[in-house]
Amino acid sequence: MCGIFGYCNFLCEKSRREVCDTLLNGLSRLEYRGYDSAGFAVDGDNDDILIMKQVGKVAALKKLVNDQQVDFSKPFISHCGMAHTRWATHGQPSQINSHPQRSDENNEFTLVHNGIITNYKEIKLLLEKKGYVFESDTDTECVAKLTKYVYDSHNKDMSFTELVKAVVKELEGSYAFIFKSTHFPNEVVATRRGSPLLIGVKTAKKLKVDFVDVEFGTNNNAIAPTEGQDISRPALNRSQSRAFLSEDGLPQPIEYFLASDASAIVEHTKRVLYLEDDDIAHIADGELHIHRVRRSKEDNTPPTRSIQTLEIELAEIMKGSFDHFMQKEIYEQPESVVNTMRGRVNFENHEVTLGGLRGYTHVIRRARRIVFIACGTSYHSCLATRHIFEELCSIGTQVELASDFLDRASPIFRDDVCVFVSQSGETADTILAMRYCLERGAVCVGVTNTVGSSISRETHCGVHINAGPEIGVASTKAYTSQYIALVMMALQLSQDTTSTQKRREEIIDGLYRLPGHIKEVLAIDSKLQKLALDTLSEEKSLLILGRGYQNATCLEGALKIKEISYIHSEGIFAGELKHGPLALIDENMPVILLMTQDSLYPKVQSALQQVVARKGNPIIICNTGDQNLTNTYKTIEVPKSSDCLQGLINIIPLQLLSYHLAILKGVDVDFPRNLAKSVTVE
Repeated sequence: MCGIFGYCNFLCEKSRREVCDTLLNGLSRLEYRGYDSAGFAVDGDNDDILIMKQVGKVAALKKLVNDQQVDFSKPFISHCGMAHTRWATHGQPSQINSHPQRSDENNEFTLVHNGIITNYKEIKLLLEKKGYVFESDTDTECVAKLTKYVYDSHNKDMSFTELVKAVVKELEGSYAFIFKSTHFPNEVVATRRGSPLLIGVKTAKKLKVDFVDVEFGTNNNAIAPTEGQDISRPALNRSQSRAFLSEDGLPQPIEYFLASDASAIVEHTKRVLYLEDDDIAHIADGELHIHRVRRSKEDNTPPTRSIQTLEIELAEIMKGSFDHFMQKEIYEQPESVVNTMRGRVNFENHEVTLGGLRGYTHVIRRARRIVFIACGTSYHSCLATRHIFEELCSIGTQVELASDFLDRASPIFRDDVCVFVSQSGETADTILAMRYCLERGAVCVGVTNTVGSSISRETHCGVHINAGPEIGVASTKAYTSQYIALVMMALQLSQDTTSTQKRREEIIDGLYRLPGHIKEVLAIDSKLQKLALDTLSEEKSLLILGRGYQNATCLEGALKIKEISYIHSEGIFAGELKHGPLALIDENMPVILLMTQDSLYPKVQSALQQVVARKGNPIIICNTGDQNLTNTYKTIEVPKSSDCLQGLINIIPLQLLSYHLAILKGVDVDFPRNLAKSVTVE
């Protein structure tokens, strides 16, 4: 979805060109999130704010900036700027609808926003009655004008933090904001609820402490009480944010980077802190102060925000020698699956240890049922592993789409275990479902690829899949790593059951061979490229059939093809072929059939005969050396593995086919139209 990036320098001289380049480069790192326009705001020459916006890619914004008659050499000892990539939700992509949005023609208040304000119509109606004139169709402009209205209503006698606190109390929906104002030069205020936001800190000297105190109350210097402290007693007062003082107690040169995603920050600094919902971060005079929108007994957030160290490297978010991020991430899977298992699977003793589940394993084993809740590709990884949970753990298992789960207000009980799977850990529907289940007392488990994400912080326990940063919008290596993480979870939960020991050993041996099997499939990439060119590139529709463990592979493969090559594709459970889909089969309908050797192989053979009888010409994904198929049909041969792991191998040729089809159609592989990497709104 939308991407936010902010940059503040204090006692650290930068030219306007350097500030603009930092903001634009930050937006480039956020391009993978999906967007249709971009813009930024920096200080002007006369205590004003200069806004530049453009429809299209960040490259178009860079060209617009270079064409401006602006003094880019002007130095700033201290400065605050902010930038944004917009994914349209309210109003079509246009320059006027792009962010930053402003309060008035003088740009008194400007802001960037990721999320959706659900009560913006009521706010807009109120402000229009007060005489405010709106220039855009966005919900964000309502917030900018509301900020000016509140400020003017208080006779301009408010601090920036108090002002933002008063504004966000009137808002409903999800958001991450950065506010900038001509009334508060060299200051920004950032806040979030439901949308991610983190702050990177860069200093030449070591920080005095590795945390920032949370401040409550009208006294801006009141430090939050520590655990167990009587909140009725006066809080400690501090005149300065103690983390950002040098050893001699004096302010030091410092730079702050605010972003929706760590990928925009890592090239500048690895020291970051993650804002919690309803945090208000105020940056001024080189100090960072964190306040809370509301203070209540139900507020269980910690009294400090720890400064953490990012573990990703800049090289991980670069394409290297590959043409596209998606291609790179497909080819990284032999390594990414190893990283998911590293330190967790003992192949000699056939044991699995997931440290993130320590302390909750016995609770999960006693659960009445396990409910998997996810969206998109993450949902498919849950479907792919549902069977192995039921087989090994003998616990009733169901898989839910997060949006549908919320629509039905599905009943959840205290003896349920709910597993939330999300690559980013910030998927809006999944987070709302998680909070719904937490309220009802269920044990909540998070499976994410992002340390510090909302799901990883708010669940009771969880598993980090360690796939590494995934930049391409179409998920590839995250799917296989999620799949493996869930299989490992099932293996650990069943380790106290002797009757399944032989089966567990077979699966763990299969995991050991998995990286080599994936490399074997990647080695036939040129054959898949030729198949895409000769057979599928001109098709308008495609069916993918399978059953059992391969049903999820069909759905995921069809999703990949439709989302990046824009070919209508449908994953169909082969057992349902006679109940309707068979009507689509003729000599002109391309069909891919997953027919690897497992217990359901004879039943899939029946589906194959039904397709052939209707003059279909299926492409069959089969195991290497299956002469019953290779001598008769067009095939894609893949290595054989344990039935519950075969889907990890079968999905690779479908990922590669989708990539080559997209290339042949000349579309943007990494940034498919209308889609965003991290869906942070409902």
